[in-house]
Parts: sequence; C-alpha cells; structure tokens
Amino acid sequence: MAENNGAESTETHGTPRQATPSGHALPGAPAPKAPAPEEPTQPQAPLPPASDQAAPATVTATGNSTGAEPTLRAQQSTYLTTAQGGRLPTTDHSLRAGERGPVLLQDHHLREKITHFDHERIPERVVHARGAAAHGVFRANGAAKSICRASVFDQGKETEVFVRFSTVLGSRGSADTVRDTRGFAVKFYTDQGTWDLVGNNIPVFFIQDAIKFPDVVHAAKPHPTREIPQAQSAHDTFWDFVTLHTEATAHTLWNMSDRGIPRSYRMMEGFGIHTFRMSNDDGTTSLVKFHWKPRLGVHSMVWEEAQIAGGMDPDFHRRDLADAIESGALPEWDLGVQVFPDTEDQMFEGIDLLDPTKIVPEELAPVKIIGTMTLTKNPTNYFAETEQVAFHPGHLVPGIDVTADPLLQGRLFSYLDTQISRLGGPNFAQLPVNRPHAQVNDMQRDGMHQSAVHAGVAPYKPNSLDGGCPFFAGADQGALIDVPVAIKGEATREKPASFEDHFSQARLFYRSLAPVEQEHTASAYAFELAKCYEPVIRERAVRVLTHVDQSLAESVAVKLGLPAPEPVDLTSTPTSPALSQVGQEWPVDGRQVALLTCEESDAQVVADLAEEIFRAGMVPLVVAPTGQPLGDGDSAVAVARTYFTARSIEFDAAVVVDLPAEPEPAVGVMFGELQRQGKAVAVLDSAMEAAVAVGLDREYEGTSRIASTGEALPALRSALARHRVWAR
Repeated sequence: MAENNGAESTETHGTPRQATPSGHALPGAPAPKAPAPEEPTQPQAPLPPASDQAAPATVTATGNSTGAEPTLRAQQSTYLTTAQGGRLPTTDHSLRAGERGPVLLQDHHLREKITHFDHERIPERVVHARGAAAHGVFRANGAAKSICRASVFDQGKETEVFVRFSTVLGSRGSADTVRDTRGFAVKFYTDQGTWDLVGNNIPVFFIQDAIKFPDVVHAAKPHPTREIPQAQSAHDTFWDFVTLHTEATAHTLWNMSDRGIPRSYRMMEGFGIHTFRMSNDDGTTSLVKFHWKPRLGVHSMVWEEAQIAGGMDPDFHRRDLADAIESGALPEWDLGVQVFPDTEDQMFEGIDLLDPTKIVPEELAPVKIIGTMTLTKNPTNYFAETEQVAFHPGHLVPGIDVTADPLLQGRLFSYLDTQISRLGGPNFAQLPVNRPHAQVNDMQRDGMHQSAVHAGVAPYKPNSLDGGCPFFAGADQGALIDVPVAIKGEATREKPASFEDHFSQARLFYRSLAPVEQEHTASAYAFELAKCYEPVIRERAVRVLTHVDQSLAESVAVKLGLPAPEPVDLTSTPTSPALSQVGQEWPVDGRQVALLTCEESDAQVVADLAEEIFRAGMVPLVVAPTGQPLGDGDSAVAVARTYFTARSIEFDAAVVVDLPAEPEPAVGVMFGELQRQGKAVAVLDSAMEAAVAVGLDREYEGTSRIASTGEALPALRSALARHRVWAR
C-alpha cells in the first residue's frame, strides 16, 4: 500500500501514543501514526476498519455464506468514481457553459451526487429513533435445553448477535441522558433463522393493549403546536394521559426512579416484557419471561449528572459503549428466564402472565441463567447497521412462540408494517445487517430493493416445474411448529378482571426501593409535574400517587406547593429486594477513574498508577491543566482531559495526585460535583491541603486520605463496587 503522501512519514503528529507495559493505550492520546499535515497526493487504497470495528457477515441475500472478507463489501477503489465505476478527474466543479456560464444538465456526476445526497435520509423510527449498537456473541450454557428445543441454547453453542440500545421518545438528534425508557433489542443470527428479542430496560409497559400505543406515543411526544419539549416526558400531554390512564402507573414509577437515567448501557438491565411460550424436544411447554442481567451490575445517573451530560456530551451513552469496546472492556450480560407452568389460566401466584404491566418478583420465580452475551465489535457504518437494522418480535425460532398478550399481539403486526415503511419495501431482510445466517427460500419475488437474483420458474406451491422445490420441513428438520393452544370465548373488546389492578405492582416497586432511591423518585415526579402548565394535571397526578404510597404523594405535593392529599386505604404489599439498585456489590470492570495532576507531576508515578488501574480492569483518565503530555520522550504520559474540559460525569471515582499551585476554579467545581454525586475520592497527603483549599470536604464520607498512589485502589474499590457512596 502506498504512503499517504508523496514524502514518507514516520513521525506522529504530536506525541506518540503512550502505552503501558501491558499494551493499554491511555485514553486521549493521538493515534500511532498521524495524518499528513497537508492533503495527500499519492494514490492510496481506502484504509481498513479500526480493530474495534466489525461489519455484518458476508452472506447472500438468501442467507448463504460467501466466505468473503466483510471488508470486500466496502468501497475498494483507490480512485473516485461514479456509481457505475467511471473514474472522475474532479468533484469540486460543475460542468458549465464557459467559466461564468450556467451549469449544464448533461453533468451526470453533479446530478448523481446531488440526487443521492437528497435521498440519504430515510424516515426515522417513530419511537426508538436514537440508538447505539454493537456486534457480539451469545454463548449458551445448556441450562435452557430442558425447556426449549431451539439450537441457540445448545450447551457451548456460540451465536452471532447484533444489539441496539435506544431511547424511546427523542428524535435521532436528541440527547442520550434524558429521563426515558430505553430499548434493548437483540438480533440472534441462529442456524435455524433469525430470532429477535425486542425489549426494554423497564419490564412493565405503559399500556396493556397495543390499540393504545398510538395514544401513549402521541401523548409523550412533543406537543404538536410547538414541537417541544424534545425527548422529555415533563409536559402536560404526557401527564394528562398517564394520570387518566392509570394502567401506566407502574411504568411511570419505574421511569421516575433512577432506572429512567442509566449510568451506561453496560450497566442497564433488559427485559423481554412479555410472557413467551417455550417447548422442548418432547413437546412439553412452559411460559417464560426473559431477563438480561449486566455483569457490571445495575447502575444509574443522579439527576445532576444527567443534566451536565446533556450539555457537555449529548452522546454520552453511545460514546461510553463504543469507547468500552474499543478499549477492550467488553460489555457482558447474562440471559436468564423466569419459568412458569403453562396452565390454562396463565396465572402465577395470582399474577396474570398476559398483562404486560405486571412483573413476577424474582423472589417468587428466580431468574435461571441460560447463557451470556458479550459485545465485541463496534459497527463499521452507523447508517448501514445501527440505523437500518430491523427488529420484529415475530422473528422466532423453533421452540419459542408467542402468547395471547394483547400488547404482543399488536406488536406482531406493527413492526412489520413499520419496517416496510422505513426501509422502502418488503425486502428489508436483504440488507446486510438484517440478513439471516440460515438459508432462505421463501418464494417471495420482486419488490423494491430486491437484491437477490432468483432462479426457477415456479415460485408457488405445489409445483412440478421446479422439481417441487422448496419442500416442507418436519419437526425433525427443525421446522417452526405452532404449539396447539385451545381458544374459547366470544369475540369481545373487554379485558380480564385481573387487568384492572393498576396499583399493586406500582406499590411493590416503590416500597422495594432504598430510601435514597425513593427520594430521587419523589424529586423526579416534582420536577416533571412542575413543568406542566395546567394545575389540574399536577393535582390529579398527586391523587394517583396516593394509591401507591401516601408518603410519596405527600412529598411530591410539598415540592409542588400543593395541599397534602387525602389518604387512601392501601393493602399491605410485599417488597422485592431485586428491584433496588442499592445494597449489592458488583465488579469494577470498565469503571473510569480520574487522575488529577499538574504540570509538575511525576510522569512515572502517574504511569504506574494508570497501569495498576488497567490491571484492575478499569480505565484511567489523566486530567491536567493543559493537554500537553506529562514528561518527555517515550515516557511521556498522555493527558485525556484538561480541567477546562473535564466534568465529573465522566468519572466513577478520582485520585488526587497533584494539583496546580495556583488555585484552579474548575477543580473546585469538580470536587463539588463528585461529592454531591456520591463518588469516591482518594487524595495523596501531599495534595490534601490544596484540595481542601479549592473545595474538597475532608469530612465527606467518600474522601480517603492516602500516603502513596499504591493505596489508591484499595481506598476506592469498596465504593466503586457499590457504585456510589450511598450514605451521602
């Protein structure tokens, strides 16, 4: 491959990337080889993808492996060409009738380039428009084989996956850290066909019947008069709907809790929401609910962090996911199922399994882990993969079937209809990211964007002209067998009496929260309701809360300046400790630790501490007054952030190594935020007085005084394992 300009370049522009002895590159350093200062003139082939990127597998439109390198699907030409491959001498000037004359219609390159640009955007998703995604692998542990015959659950089986996380309400340009429900959708490319597990980070839904979906979305989206507020539920139409339609109460409580603002996609639970039916090799059926359990534990932002992130880094969550994968801190989730008997009434311990606004507490039905998912590569192209991936809860494999959940039944229609609208026709499954990794012969023909070249003359059944192909499969060939389910009753628009219970699960969730989580939930309600212009909506919302918890209702009323509501007689409700994010300890893998330094800091001391943090599975971020490296030459340490650009939201903890001799106001701001947000801070004795002088509270529960940098990690580990210093 030719060099990227006429003169050979071996020097990096700036400072070489500082790698620790174990090979980790410190965040914030430039790439090993810098781009040339001037525009390159020597022809060079397109650069290969970065090591942390992957592309969809190279299978044909009909699911056959080509064996080709995925990079061959990318543009390969060294020279700029038209869409038909004609090489171009320039793309800077239109063809004109003389230097000052009009542009000629015969300029095909101009018309082709502008036409494609005009059509680059496709309709964004009505909901879940803003997303981030990654490639990965699912490894089954064999624990599901007793209940499900799907090959994806064979012990030791590895299946490629593509995962998309998203917010529900905002447009593609909205911020990541808004208070909202998050989508958690996983596409399994199994050898029996594609299986899509399309869920959320909240296990209960706003509505019980899909016919209400347009209503809840219209209520939650920006007001049609002004198209504001963007990506927020803090407005009149949302609260008007959920306070009149009280089956939304449980979901609203989850959303107003810390679950509404995850710390990271890597620390976010996922739920299949609905109850599904599984069948094993003997035909025995069970009902199940799916759970994704993050290996790093469940963790959320506090409200101040979310506000800061929205201004400092609207892409906080997608950046966090991509950076973690690039740095080798690969995100992992365990997939688990709650298993229930497939009884005629489809109830369990008095809970209706067909009601998507209900959960079954894990204390009643433990989650059985059936495999682990690891995200290993970032997408190569956002539009081709993250934007065009199409999920559908009806994409199932043998051994997994749907139930009569009325919300799920409506989704089975809606998702297919949406994909046809967004992706230009019925052949969206032929887009590379959507192509099954199992062979396809569906006899479907033609249509917009047909990229398969079908052979044969008889795309119908039965036929003899194509030799009878394709043939039907039996159960022993892995066919999708519909489980026989008895159906009885009259056609009606009524719902079961069990669906009328709108508050018991909301009480279960709220009373299971730790006091600090309850306080955050009350504050979230007060903030959102204070944004409503209509007093009657605020008053109605407080009255609804009396059916959940009187102390919650009174707390919100006080914050809104409303009189205390009349109490309601409430039945006693059990608690579910599994619903709280507080009280457990988790691995510290992937946590980000700030190393606060000054220009005079000993580069070797900082590098050694960074290496120790890397060995502990975490990521160090060096913060200094300027972006210039600490030290000189090959031993220089890259600076990831300056005090001017850094904010507390990027760090899970901090180590104060040195501070500038002149007081730095930004350091004081950071100390205030770290303390309010309950984050641990380890301070070297030599830096303690300077830290106190700019605002560190030495009595803060999360402050640890250390004699050397070797004591830093032991001082921080406990708080990091519990996510925060919750006593604060």
